[in-house]
Amino acid sequence: MDIGIPRETKPQEGRVALLPDHVNALVREGHTVRVEKNAGVLSGADDQSYSAAGALILESAAQIFDTSELIVKVKEPLEHEFGLYKARHILFTNVHSAADKPLTDHLLKVGLTAIAAEDTHQHGSPNCPLAGEVGAFEGVRLCLSPHGGSGRHFMPHFGAPALKAVVLGLGAVGNGALRTLMRLGCSVSGLDINPGARMKADLDWAGQDFTSADVNALPELLADTDLFVNCVLWPKHRDDHLIDRAMLKRMKSTAVIVDISCDEGGAVETTRATTWSDPVYSEDGIRHFCVDNIPGAVPETASAGYGAALLPFVKLIGEVGAVEACRREPWLARGLTCVEGELILEETGMVQQRPYTPVAEFLSD
Repeated sequence: MDIGIPRETKPQEGRVALLPDHVNALVREGHTVRVEKNAGVLSGADDQSYSAAGALILESAAQIFDTSELIVKVKEPLEHEFGLYKARHILFTNVHSAADKPLTDHLLKVGLTAIAAEDTHQHGSPNCPLAGEVGAFEGVRLCLSPHGGSGRHFMPHFGAPALKAVVLGLGAVGNGALRTLMRLGCSVSGLDINPGARMKADLDWAGQDFTSADVNALPELLADTDLFVNCVLWPKHRDDHLIDRAMLKRMKSTAVIVDISCDEGGAVETTRATTWSDPVYSEDGIRHFCVDNIPGAVPETASAGYGAALLPFVKLIGEVGAVEACRREPWLARGLTCVEGELILEETGMVQQRPYTPVAEFLSD
């Protein structure tokens, strides 16, 4: 199969879908892989390393799309890229279609096959821990006085308390946040509705300044919180919030919210996506850090994990095609978004209130 890897164009996004070692594995199986010039530079992979792995280097995204059937990316298509997509394309990337009606409209209009990589990770996205680790790191930085924070140090000294943080959600992202905060010496409360997740965190951080609690404990913790880190992926169809606008008044003026999940109007009502070039905004006096591609700040590490996760699926798609690959791999089928103008992904159909064909029904034909 002809496989194309374009350079990502989202601002401050340094990741690339597949690194040279991944490309070489595909070339050895007989596939032709084309990589856009400088696609991997920020991930530590130059054009020469791709060429040595057997890839063909093309000058532009247009050339990649014109000559490739399977397009493997990291981020969702941006509006300026829409014209590159054709009906014959198989798009394998993080689509996030439920929250993006214009994108969904375009994918259906073009008639291509799209698979949402974010839904295909059986053991969680390899970039989730990185998002938690880096997001918490940025939160700690924003707690320093020059950035408007409380000025509490991230570890206790001279009888003064350490920075107090609340981490909401103790899954892969939340555990990443805990690794940063606990190793720095912060005082952390970890919240989750799952007793098993709380028990695991208690065992992981036994003997340190960590306590776990149910999500119901959140309101009483807000008053003395320096840093609130949201790691809960909020269902797109819900219109309630764990921190609503009124609750911001309970927080100190020096507090900061880091929303790693970055669901607009989700678990945190006042969340809206930001970029690395302009990452922080204030809402009702509380600073918010809501960058929606946090792992893009550590592209060399993030690309290694992302490419390794996608490679087995890319191999299978290259061997048998997208639809048959979804029949063979249930986790790949979870990401099947649309085929030939037909919407398949249930979440997108529900959120956008548009007709869809359940994936099991579609694949049984």
